[in-house]
Amino acid sequence: MSFTRITTQIRGDAPGHTAELTVFRAGPQDARRKVYLQAALHADEQPGTMALHHLLPMLRDADAEDRLAARFSIVPMASPFGMGQLLFQSHAGRYDFRSGGNFNRGWPDLFAAIGDDIASRLTGSEEDNALLVRSAVKAWIAGQTPATALQRLRLALMAEAHDADIVLDLHCDDEALPHLFVTPDSMERLGALADWMGSAAQLVAEDSGGGSFDEVWPSLWTRLRAAHPGRPIPMGAVAATVEYRGQADVSDDIGRADAQNLFHFFVAEGLIAGDLPPAPPTAPAPTLLAATQMLRVTEPGLLAYRVQLGDKVKKGDVVADLIALDGPDAFLARTPVRAGTSGRVISRNASKYVLPGT
Repeated sequence: MSFTRITTQIRGDAPGHTAELTVFRAGPQDARRKVYLQAALHADEQPGTMALHHLLPMLRDADAEDRLAARFSIVPMASPFGMGQLLFQSHAGRYDFRSGGNFNRGWPDLFAAIGDDIASRLTGSEEDNALLVRSAVKAWIAGQTPATALQRLRLALMAEAHDADIVLDLHCDDEALPHLFVTPDSMERLGALADWMGSAAQLVAEDSGGGSFDEVWPSLWTRLRAAHPGRPIPMGAVAATVEYRGQADVSDDIGRADAQNLFHFFVAEGLIAGDLPPAPPTAPAPTLLAATQMLRVTEPGLLAYRVQLGDKVKKGDVVADLIALDGPDAFLARTPVRAGTSGRVISRNASKYVLPGT
């Protein structure tokens, strides 16, 4: 058995402040493949943590039964500093209070970090090149000198994820149907994940902008393959941001089902030995992220939605009314907010009191 729990102290920026980062590891340490999962990188998003709470005992039992064919690394709370961001009983958790940076933006560009260094050392062996790339990433991480708590936390997470074949970053929206953010190369191998989780949409982009955690890993391999077409370089990592519905969707029933579906996906991928139930329905085909629309209001007001999650709308349909809260028509006037394109509603704003730009 190899199910272990490792807790690391991450030094904070203020005197006397530290945070605990907990990692669970399972599976044979000599297994060729590795899976990395984390939740609550946005600390106010808890559905993923509930799912991992239920997944961990499943992995522990499978490990005890010698059914794991891969190494699993699980971080149920990836932003412990964000968990402490409470103000007047409200939880923030999305931004680093010191720098203002989003916990899921601005992650290092690994291709820029190691691409030049390994270019002359690539060989004619795909296996050797995979080892070379992962060793270079590991060395780059170890060679960094973090100056802030945020940098220390990020390097600790990257060190745990750097050699994973599958990286899943569990998030949620305000109110939403389950969906995926994924790169094109990753989508090719993660279609079964979309099926098992009942994903309503797979939003695909090579670079969604901002440097999110999930794009760090496949981007490295995709860009290396493009830069060295004459060398056999595998797609060494696929990754996705898994959006588990909305912030309020935290319950044992939902979390247990999500964990079971993750477990089934791993079984289907040959990462865990076991039986499978009948195959789930096929998820919708991928959609370019650029083809989606985020509606924004231009005035403050109170939202009154006319659509439910999953509804299909046509361009020009009224998605919501904005009830005026100031001015001569305050509390009487309603301004329609219209869809600028046709499609399916997959998320809504949880807070119905909105300001310009929301």
